[in-house]
Amino acid sequence: MNTVPWWQRGIIYQIYPRSFQDANGDGVGDLPGILRRLDYLAWLGVDAIWLSPIYPSPMADFGYDVSNYTDVHPLFGTMDDFDALLEAAHARGIRVILDLVPNHTSDQHPWFLESRSSRHNSKRDWYIWRDPAPDGGPPNNWLSLFGGPAWTYDEQTGQYYLHSFLAQQPDLNWHNPEVREAIFNVMRFWLDKGVDGFRVDVADRFIKDPCLRNNPRNPDWREGMLPVEQFLEAYNKNYADNHLTARWLRAVADEYDDRVLIGEIYLPIPELVTYYGTPEAPEYHIPYNFTLITTPWEAEAVRCVVDLFEGRVPSWAWPNWVLGNHDRSRVASRVGREQARVAMMLLLTLRGTPTIYYGDELGMEDVPIPPDRVQDPLEKNIPGMGLGRDPERTPMQWDTSPNAGFCPPDVEPWLPLSEAYHTVNVAVQREQPNSMLNMTRTLIHLRRSSKALAVGDYFPCETPAGVFAYTREAGAERYLIALNFTGEPQAWTLPPAWKHAHPVLSTFMDRPEAVQCGTIHLRPNEGLILERRQHNS
Repeated sequence: MNTVPWWQRGIIYQIYPRSFQDANGDGVGDLPGILRRLDYLAWLGVDAIWLSPIYPSPMADFGYDVSNYTDVHPLFGTMDDFDALLEAAHARGIRVILDLVPNHTSDQHPWFLESRSSRHNSKRDWYIWRDPAPDGGPPNNWLSLFGGPAWTYDEQTGQYYLHSFLAQQPDLNWHNPEVREAIFNVMRFWLDKGVDGFRVDVADRFIKDPCLRNNPRNPDWREGMLPVEQFLEAYNKNYADNHLTARWLRAVADEYDDRVLIGEIYLPIPELVTYYGTPEAPEYHIPYNFTLITTPWEAEAVRCVVDLFEGRVPSWAWPNWVLGNHDRSRVASRVGREQARVAMMLLLTLRGTPTIYYGDELGMEDVPIPPDRVQDPLEKNIPGMGLGRDPERTPMQWDTSPNAGFCPPDVEPWLPLSEAYHTVNVAVQREQPNSMLNMTRTLIHLRRSSKALAVGDYFPCETPAGVFAYTREAGAERYLIALNFTGEPQAWTLPPAWKHAHPVLSTFMDRPEAVQCGTIHLRPNEGLILERRQHNS
């Protein structure tokens, strides 16, 4: 498999740095803390870590408001700390992927401070400024994803500036070639250091309609939907020219060997796959596929999504799968603890690069956040709709000590810990042979040792209702994965070629029941992997 690119055969592990490990005792995770836990990640078996933003920032949106793209926020450490982490990760065979935030900066970034200082400043056109509408209001009807208009009026210069998110996050003007070159140089700065790639934030929003046309009203909008959903984002999201930005970023990444470019793109599958580009004009190696996060957790619905994606991914491109991240409720909270095991088996056996969100290997769940501990600006700006992202960003649970080993016992962590940390933690689960952690590690190592599971073909199987099954095949190697999405036992008569297969791994981490007369009996909430080797006559 060494001829296959690492990002294609590998497993990515997302770290939210504020919440992984506090090394200096301030209640916030940091780079030395991640360094301290690298041996755990090597033991787990992941191939790459993706770090959410570590740049200097006023932290209006916890690092997604960048004030300096080429340094490290003191909260997380120093550039020396980053260099040490990168070197130590590479020594363990772990790649490092950084978050790149090219759509917007902080309003405290020197670029914006210059831009805001005068209509005649040389950086005025680095951001999107417009005169008020005839009534004195915003230039158009675009709305911020964080509530209210996407425009803020600047008294000093008498114009509005655009911000897709918070007012403290002004959007860069990607029509300006100087802006593009500045971002390309940011990429080169980190790639020259040896960073292995980028996850590109809100990759479907960089280029907006230059005429700033009003978005059409959403005919399906009703009370209870998000305010931003009152309009269809026709002119400020997934605008046709946005594909140019993907090609430009890819060209910079391709100046370096063996790097990966990942795009954060929340679009339906038919539109998502266009961000692979073409062989002649490639875009993202991995346009992140978040579809499973919002798909009803039913075998038939999940199979439809998988088959649709498999059918739409270009023949020369490579799929990918995500079940959780820092913006979405944890998978164990969405599907339940028992089905979380089935979900992990699905994630690690489908064809395509999987990304594991930190703590999901333990079955960590969302943590209720008391009103006085809420940190997320999204929850503060649009209260009462359950949009807060704090519950899935709580500290990693390492052991049974106070604060779960995340920070010293006498320090308050930046977000509260789960009450379940006494049992749902790394130290306890490493000693339990049938734990979620050991199941995940076993799956990871099985995938890494198997060409069929890592890079083989995918073929769906016909199954009883409530069961999703498929095979992964490469050369003489064959695996069949059968997943029971229900709380009831299921019997399934295997395809004839599989009647003599033998079970390899159950999500229960016990001795799987042998195939009897060509039939397997799946227990409630069980996933099962079977193996059959093809012998040449």
